[in-house]
Amino acid sequence: MMANVETNDRTDVEDVLRIEDVSMSFGPVTALRSVDLHLRRGEVLGLVGDNGAGKSTLVKILTGFYKPDRGRIWIDGEEVRLRSVQDARDHGVETVFQDLALVDELSVYHNLFLNREHTTGGWFRFLKNKSMRAAARRYLDDIEVDVPSIDVPVAKLSGGQRQAIAVARATQQKNMKILLLDEPLAAMGAKETSLIIQLIKGLCRQTDISVIVIDHNYTHLFEICDRVNVIQQGRVTLDKNLNEISMESLIELMVQSYRREISQPGPGRETVTEVSVGANIEVNVATHTVQDAE
Repeated sequence: MMANVETNDRTDVEDVLRIEDVSMSFGPVTALRSVDLHLRRGEVLGLVGDNGAGKSTLVKILTGFYKPDRGRIWIDGEEVRLRSVQDARDHGVETVFQDLALVDELSVYHNLFLNREHTTGGWFRFLKNKSMRAAARRYLDDIEVDVPSIDVPVAKLSGGQRQAIAVARATQQKNMKILLLDEPLAAMGAKETSLIIQLIKGLCRQTDISVIVIDHNYTHLFEICDRVNVIQQGRVTLDKNLNEISMESLIELMVQSYRREISQPGPGRETVTEVSVGANIEVNVATHTVQDAE
């Protein structure tokens, strides 16, 4: 369990993000229960948990999409209330979801500046394509993202390159502090996975950006992350630096938890659907164990 965090108006200056006692329910369903979480500057934090554990709800609170029922959030030592997605962006929080939100027909550099285009003119605005093209090339070179051409439509890029463009778009803002990545390595091959892992590590090393990664593949988490939090039934039940826990121990902890959940029906497990989901998750974790052993 995480140690109790003393509540006050100032947070550890090392923490770029701190969450205390955050809870949220949807009708009778409790998604988050008094969640405490912190993220250090330049750190990569992995979030692990079964489907329905509350990971996505927590991410959507941090993006400003959901408003929690209770709790406090600090960014850079300042308590904030994230009232919208744009408000979260103004505070330096950006998110890359699984669908990437790229426009396939547009070029790489147009996607990098999507909804943030360089324009000129009065009532009738014109795109400053030359300026955007130069800025895109310069930024991609800085973070070592290799694409065939910044003029090519993103539909012609590989999955790893598309993910890299989505990450690059999110991190090019001047006040960028926190990047939230939802399954960034899903359905990627080894070469593309390596590309994104190196990109994330490089961004944290070069820019001091802090990252929260949701991923069900523990091998990926141990390659990317400095620390891991386990979320189970809406609570953070484990907070460990990855040099303090082995992959085998983490997998065993998750498997035991799912087995207990399946074998001990309770108020939160009254429906067949929930039991089925739990069983499927246990199979997924067991599959990870086999893959890791291979």
